[in-house]
Amino acid sequence: MCGFTGFVSRGTPELSPLRAMADTIVHRGPDDEGYYIDEHCAIAHRRLSIIDLAGGHQPMISGDGRYVLAYNGEVYNFMELREQLIAEGCTFETRCDSEVILQGYVRWGAEVTKKLRGMFAFVIWDKQEQSLYGARDIFGIKPFYYAPMGDTFFFGSELKSFLPHPDFKKELNREALKFYLTFQYSALNESFLKGVFRLEPGHQLVWKANSLDITAYNTFSFDPDRKSLQEHAQEIRDVVTESVEAHQISDVEVGAFLSGGIDSSVIVALSRPDKTYSVGFANKGFDETGEAQALCRELGLKNISKTISADEFFDALPNIQYYADEPNANLSTVPLYFLSRLAAKDVKVVLSGEGSDELFGGYITYHTTKPYRVYRKLPLGVRKVIARKAAARPPFHGQGFLTKAAQDIRDNYVGQAFIFDNDEAERLLTPAYRSEKTWKDITAPYFDRVEGQDDLTKKQYLDLHLWQPLDILRKADRMTMASSLELRVPYLDRKVWEVARRIPSSQKMRGKSTTKYPLRVAAVPMLPDDWIKRPKVGFPVPFIEWLRQEKYYNWAKELLSQPFAGEFFDQAYLLELLEQHYSGQKRTHRKLYTVLSFLIWYQVYFPERCGKEPFVPTK
Repeated sequence: MCGFTGFVSRGTPELSPLRAMADTIVHRGPDDEGYYIDEHCAIAHRRLSIIDLAGGHQPMISGDGRYVLAYNGEVYNFMELREQLIAEGCTFETRCDSEVILQGYVRWGAEVTKKLRGMFAFVIWDKQEQSLYGARDIFGIKPFYYAPMGDTFFFGSELKSFLPHPDFKKELNREALKFYLTFQYSALNESFLKGVFRLEPGHQLVWKANSLDITAYNTFSFDPDRKSLQEHAQEIRDVVTESVEAHQISDVEVGAFLSGGIDSSVIVALSRPDKTYSVGFANKGFDETGEAQALCRELGLKNISKTISADEFFDALPNIQYYADEPNANLSTVPLYFLSRLAAKDVKVVLSGEGSDELFGGYITYHTTKPYRVYRKLPLGVRKVIARKAAARPPFHGQGFLTKAAQDIRDNYVGQAFIFDNDEAERLLTPAYRSEKTWKDITAPYFDRVEGQDDLTKKQYLDLHLWQPLDILRKADRMTMASSLELRVPYLDRKVWEVARRIPSSQKMRGKSTTKYPLRVAAVPMLPDDWIKRPKVGFPVPFIEWLRQEKYYNWAKELLSQPFAGEFFDQAYLLELLEQHYSGQKRTHRKLYTVLSFLIWYQVYFPERCGKEPFVPTK
């Protein structure tokens, strides 16, 4: 696992700003550094050595000197591709996957990207054509930022790597804040810094002669077949087993994250690592380390765990927003940060269970009752008439069912986090940060692509394109790389996706609350019965309780009252939300944490506007 950064410009690049850019991502690759500069292109690379520890130095230059590669990721079928290239006359100087990508590009051009099985983001500079090719993996496991600014085109693994360059203009993207308040993550393709964009998953770009061309090389589609539940379960068992084996390819020890849920438990049961890692909190109901330790005893594995204190949680928030690149309001990011620090003491690589929910239908928001599904088959116009009549009557049992079931999914589903609706976001923001656009302008294009599909498929499709890459995978990459730890996610694999996309929605749910049922059936030979039945919990965090303690209430009040916060928000309204939570009138902790996270991020990235010294992350 590594990181890269660089730029293409009309003038001759200098080494000094390139080194400064590379220094900002040293956490992504503390083992090695490399630089390439010619008349117009400058590339820096930081390496975390995992495969071919002695070889694989980057930037990597082709034998004829024409092409230069900088790459971040792991390609799990690189040995297979290597053999194909050797059969076509290529010779190799290393055993690493980096050279396979480079040689593959020389031989096959951009078609090499379609052949890669794994997680990756990379650039290849063609010195002869004076063009830059870049690509990102189909799920968006690895990050890729770019920024065309005048005569300079920036590219890199992390947004912060652009900041030291004198040609980079740091400016807040005002459009991003409103949608962050709804989704809890940066939901636009343009980042929180104006002019900086994310290359979307499954996309590739070419920068040449000050012109940018971006195309998709991969698209997702669900195509259910007629196989039985047991047949699908067997396919899942086989393909996940093979994927876990592929994801264990390494020249260093591979550990695993383990919670009390089925996703990570399956990965651990199949990989049998020497060490597993878990974290939790002392508060009742917020600790799964006991369950993780119990499973490890059953499987004969070692579990290393940590209990995170409230003070540790709050002290870590500036560091977390720094490494996150953009504001992050997912509470589970914090325990993931500590979990990564814990594992990095022993290993360089860990396996984890991200992706299972989006592929197999694991979120409780996907679950609906049979009466609901039957009622939804009525024409929308009929349901709306019934809803209007129901809403006009005094409250009665089933009233909410009739009104909600009348809504189109476009009108009530944004993904796994819905913090502020449009009206409240507008109410909270100062005029300069409001927008006529609503969250529906972001979700609508994705729903358009799956028009005619059932509601569960629509939800999965939206989450596959927004929630998964922009929240789940972004925090996973940033928090693990903050500790120079490589995270591998065996569920997010091309072959696993090919199985998952063919499972009909009718098989994914059971009973009143059982999700991703085919995966649970597939896990029967691997795990004890009680683990198979466990509901999804994730990383529960007791922020709801802490914010009702005087110490942390005062911390939040002080931050919300800072003068710079008034540029963005109605501070009286925020303090009212805080008082409502502190007094127990309402649960407003998620809304408050979303705003607080942004304010912390702003202090870190715009200290000069907050009366702060430049932020320096702690080790």
